[in-house]
Amino acid sequence: MCGIVGYIGDKKAFPILIGGLKRLEYRGYDSAGVALLNGSLENYKKKGKVSDLEAFVAGKADDGTIGIGHTRWATHGEPSDKNAHPHVSMNGHFSIVHNGIIENYAQLKRDLETHGYTFASDTDTEVLANLIEYFYLQDDEMSSEAAVQLALSKVVGAYGIAVLCKKETEKIVVARKGSPLVVGLGSGEYFIASDASPIAEYTNQVIYLNDEDIAILQKDGFTLSNVQNTPVSLKISNIDMEIGAMDKGDYDYFMLKEIHEQPKTIEETFRGRLQNDYSEIVLGGLLNVFPKIEAAKRIVIIGCGTSWHAGLIAEYLFEEYAQVSVEVEYASEFRYRKPVLSSDDVVILISQSGETADTLAALELAKSKGATVIGICNVVGSTLSRETEAGVYTHAGVEIGVASTKAFTAQVTVLTMIALKLAKRKGTISNDDYKMLVKELAEIPEKGRAILSDGEKIKAIAEKYHEAVNALYLGRGYLFPVALEGALKLKEISYIHAEGYAAGEMKHGPIALVDNNLPVVVVAPQDDYYEKVVSNIQEVKARKGNVIAIVTEGDKGLKEMVNDIIEIPKSHPAVAPLLAVIPLQLMAYHIALLKGCNVDQPRNLAKSVTVE
Repeated sequence: MCGIVGYIGDKKAFPILIGGLKRLEYRGYDSAGVALLNGSLENYKKKGKVSDLEAFVAGKADDGTIGIGHTRWATHGEPSDKNAHPHVSMNGHFSIVHNGIIENYAQLKRDLETHGYTFASDTDTEVLANLIEYFYLQDDEMSSEAAVQLALSKVVGAYGIAVLCKKETEKIVVARKGSPLVVGLGSGEYFIASDASPIAEYTNQVIYLNDEDIAILQKDGFTLSNVQNTPVSLKISNIDMEIGAMDKGDYDYFMLKEIHEQPKTIEETFRGRLQNDYSEIVLGGLLNVFPKIEAAKRIVIIGCGTSWHAGLIAEYLFEEYAQVSVEVEYASEFRYRKPVLSSDDVVILISQSGETADTLAALELAKSKGATVIGICNVVGSTLSRETEAGVYTHAGVEIGVASTKAFTAQVTVLTMIALKLAKRKGTISNDDYKMLVKELAEIPEKGRAILSDGEKIKAIAEKYHEAVNALYLGRGYLFPVALEGALKLKEISYIHAEGYAAGEMKHGPIALVDNNLPVVVVAPQDDYYEKVVSNIQEVKARKGNVIAIVTEGDKGLKEMVNDIIEIPKSHPAVAPLLAVIPLQLMAYHIALLKGCNVDQPRNLAKSVTVE
């Protein structure tokens, strides 16, 4: 969701904060702000982009070697200058940036109002700033960190915070519960961020804060404890992040860059895990839990959005090849049900960031039931990677575009490898089929490059349909989840209403939408479902619908029947989703551009959903 950055050291803080906020802008972007300690406590914030904040601060006092900054995605209160962070306490003693939601803010606000506090914003964060100040002013000997501890002991909800105190000019207090924070270690300086991307150019050593950790950062050192004031042991981690990966390079948008990176990221995800002769898949991160996975009576896959779609593809893979029952659950629903789980179950949780709030809540629920929990994520050191028993990292690299592309195909690659490895261990797949499918997976990157080389044709199709109001996406089998993902991409970045359906369900309702204004995207490569899908296309055409078909290269049967064709290289159905999704991503991208939309930062969306 929102992004936090902070710095304390000997360098000028403002350029570091602004640079960090630009790196974090994909996390939240309706407003931005900074607070600087430079003898006084200067607070600057502005609705809009980080560039709007930068222009606003130009010519103002921006000195100081200590500061905090924030990019906001609105939860409490509309996007505005007054609701932007940082928030200053009523008497000006504290400035705070906050990710998360204070669930009991209304009661805390009423209590503070009885003590004479007034509020300048609509946010829950300002309530926390005033609560910290209230405790601070109760005792002349009270330190800022003690006031923060007292305030957080009264809070219900999630937070990642960084706090400056006007009177304590050599200190930043940071704390976390349910919203990620990382502290970067330098020489006589420290960095704070909600993920590692804004600080990777300054340090490769970081500490990932755990829930209820509180860190007090000073130029000459730092201490780490928790809300109960108990010391916490330090664990320093190394990060390996290419700064160039966070730039657009020669591309106009991050989304286009990340679509084109997919052949490489799929390759990186299976590199070192597929043996050259296709005889084996090596997944070291699961080595100790594979006996439990083999013995599982059921696998439950949990994710949100695009990760849920990856899980749906995995359901087909696990059931067909490993012969194990699979359920795929929305994390946001799973956590509020009373699911029946036992120690015989394996729960696979999928999250690009490893910080998705609903997925982490589902993780805790699954652990409490005794299930074996496995994580699939893209971020080393994330909460998901630390809290699961075992897991597999995707190697998608930093994904900046809010609409996930390369993270999705990397997740599907990992899930494919797990399913095939499990099938081999259980003996539910022949050696010949196993080697054939591993080889098919290894060939995906080159086939993906072939699709991307034909981007102009997809752009021309987008020009025909960018004024559509609705769209329908259809697929069967492994490609039904691809239809869902294609529809989601179009919705996310072009704001066209789109629905994905299993093609066989079309006659059970969606066919009522078909007319000569409706584009119907049908994922129809040659597989066991091909003839069935052709029948669905004929039904659409009989009602004057406009059909865009994703077909196997060389397919002649559909050319005369449909309005537009996009060809993809021939592949086995089990790995076809990795190819079929690429033209759908590109089509959504070009349609959104033609409509004048910001494809990297679509309205109302944030990259990492770290609050409910």
